Amino acid sequence: MKAIWKDVVIAESDETIVIEGYHYFPPDSVKRHYLQPSTKHTVCHWRGVAGYYNVIVTGHTNKNAAWFYPAPKEAAEQIKNYVAFWNGVEVVE
Repeated sequence: MKAIWKDVVIAESDETIVIEGYHYFPPDSVKRHYLQPSTKHTVCHWRGVAGYYNVIVTGHTNKNAAWFYPAPKEAAEQIKNYVAFWNGVEVVE
């Protein structure tokens, strides 16, 4: 699987974990130089508190287009620090 925005591959892995239709990419498969920490946080009743990243490619910013769970609840422990994408970031095979 690849996460692509503005024709740039942001993450690539054959070992994503799919939860509720979203592919979560292993931490080491994400090209971190395209991510900038965001101040946004959300709470999921079974996964825990999510942190967000802005995706930045060639001077364009996609705000809060990636998220992760740094300390997930027990039910979601398998996606700890894995990164998922949305908001126009395409996830394709």
